Amino acid sequence: MTGIPAERSGSAPRATARRGRPKPRRRGLRLAAFTAAGLVLMTVGVGTYLYVQLNGDIHHSSLFSGTSGDAGHEKPDAFGRTPINILVIGSDTRDNAADCAIGGDCGSGANADVQMVLHVSADRSNATVMSIPRDTMTELPACNDTQNHTSMKTVAHGQINSTLDYGPGCTVAAVHQLTGIPIDHFVTVDFTGVVQMSDAVGGVPVCVSDNVYDANSGLKLKKGNHTLKGTAALQFVRSRDAFGDGSDLGRTVTQHMFIGSLVRQLKSAGTLTDPAAVYSLAGAAVKALTVDDALNGIPKLVGLADDINKVPADRITFTTMQNSPDPRAQGKVVVSPAARNLFTAITDDQSLTTASGDKSSAAAQATSTAGDPTTTTPGPSAKPSGAAPAQIAVRVENGSNVSGRGGALKAALIAQGYSSRTSDATGTVTARTTVGYPAGREADAQEVAASLGLPATAVVPGDGPGITLTIGTDWTTGTTFGTSATAGTPTPVNTQAALSDANAATADDGSKCAQVSHDYTEKINGVGMTPIQAYARFPDKPDSAS
Repeated sequence: MTGIPAERSGSAPRATARRGRPKPRRRGLRLAAFTAAGLVLMTVGVGTYLYVQLNGDIHHSSLFSGTSGDAGHEKPDAFGRTPINILVIGSDTRDNAADCAIGGDCGSGANADVQMVLHVSADRSNATVMSIPRDTMTELPACNDTQNHTSMKTVAHGQINSTLDYGPGCTVAAVHQLTGIPIDHFVTVDFTGVVQMSDAVGGVPVCVSDNVYDANSGLKLKKGNHTLKGTAALQFVRSRDAFGDGSDLGRTVTQHMFIGSLVRQLKSAGTLTDPAAVYSLAGAAVKALTVDDALNGIPKLVGLADDINKVPADRITFTTMQNSPDPRAQGKVVVSPAARNLFTAITDDQSLTTASGDKSSAAAQATSTAGDPTTTTPGPSAKPSGAAPAQIAVRVENGSNVSGRGGALKAALIAQGYSSRTSDATGTVTARTTVGYPAGREADAQEVAASLGLPATAVVPGDGPGITLTIGTDWTTGTTFGTSATAGTPTPVNTQAALSDANAATADDGSKCAQVSHDYTEKINGVGMTPIQAYARFPDKPDSAS
C-alpha cells in the first residue's frame, strides 16, 4: 500500500504563520504509539555497540521556548524523590519522503496532534497518562523557537496543537500554561515511528466491536480480534470517524486501548528476550524520536525508561482531560472546570489507582461527595454569589519567591473559566496568600478564593482597581491551596471527581473492544453512512489485517 487517504481536516490554522512560507492545509493525526519509545527502552541493556550505533540518531531541542516563565518545577517527597512529567507529542509532520508516503498530505509545518502528559509518581508505583484533545481552544503563549528561527510574538487565542509549528518547546509552554502541571521532558514521535514500532514488537493486538471501514484513515477490519502491524497500526490510531462519536474525543479512547495493548505486549514473557528484537526495537524508537536537551543520550533515555518500567500495568491510568464544547467555534472544545481535579491530582503526585489497581479513594468521602465543591477542596463553606468566572479578570502577583508561580496560577484560573484577561506579574515577597478586592466586589473575591481552595480569611480589602491574587510563601506549589511543603501534607484529591468524564482505564485491561460508531460518521462519494455500512458497501477494499 503506497499511501493512506488523507483524514478529514480538523487542525486549526497556525496562530501566526511562519514568515515567508505558505501554509498547506493540514490534516488531523493522533499518533497513539508515542510511548513505544520509552516503553521499549525501559528494558534495553545498552552495550558499547548499541550506544555507538544509536546515540547519534537522537534529535533534541530546548524543553521550553516561551518568552516568559518556565516549564514549572517538581516538589520532592519526604524521601527526596521527585515525580516525572513527560509531554508526549505526536507530530503530523510529513516533510520527508517516508512520512509523506504513509500520511497522504505533504508539506512544511506541523501540528501537535497528540498531546499526552505522562506522569510517573515519585515512588514509581503508579502513573497517569492524560490526553489533551487536539481541538482544545485556549490562550496560546508567545514563543521564540531559536532552533528553527520562528516566533509567535504575541499571546493569541487558538487551537493548542498549532503550537508545534514553533517547536515542541512552545507546545510545552502551552500545556504548562493550560494545566499548571510542571513538564520535565518532552518526546515527539512522527508517522514512521508508529509503523516501525508496531512491526518491531511483532504487532499490537486490538479488538473492534463491529465490522468497520473508515475511508479517511483507510482502516478496514472485521468484527473481533486482530494483530496490527505497520500501516494497519497507523490507520487504527489515526481513525477519527470509526469509533465513539466519530470525533477526536472518541479517538483518544481507542488510542489509550492501543497503548495499553502495547504496554502488555512489551511486558509479556519473551517479547524482549531476543537480542535481535531488542536492537530492532531500540533502533525504531530512537530514530522516530525528538526529545528535550536533557534526554540527548542513550543512557538518559534508558534511565527514564527504566523508571517507567517500574510501574505495574494495572497502575497506569489513561484519562482524557475533561472538556466542553467551545461556544465560539463549532467542533472545538475548551477545558472544563472539572479538569481542575485531574490537573491537581497530577501536580500533587496523587495516585488514581490503589495498590490493587482499583480506582483510589484519595479523599475519604470521594464516592459520596464528588459533586460537592466544599468537600473537593478546602475553602469557604458556602458558595459565594459573585459574578460568573468569565466576567472576573484577576491580577496575579507572585510574592512566593518561586519562579513561575504567577503563570501557573493564572493558567489555573483561566482553566476554571475565569476571564482570559487574567494576568500575572512579579510582586514583593510576602508570607501570606490573599485575594484583594475593591469596594463592592467582595463576592467576586470570595468566588476566586473558593475556586483555589483558599479559606475565607484570605479575602481582604485591596487597594487596586480589580481583584488581585497575591501568592505568598505559604503556597509554593500546586494549584489548590494547602498543597505546598510549608502548608503540610497535600490535600487529598477527590478521585471520583478527577476521573469523572475522563474515560479512565488502566493499561492491564485487555477485555474491551474499540466501540465502532453507529452514527453516520462516514461520507463516501457524497453519501453518508455508518462505518459498519461502509464496510459492507466496499467489499473490494482489502482489510487492513486478517
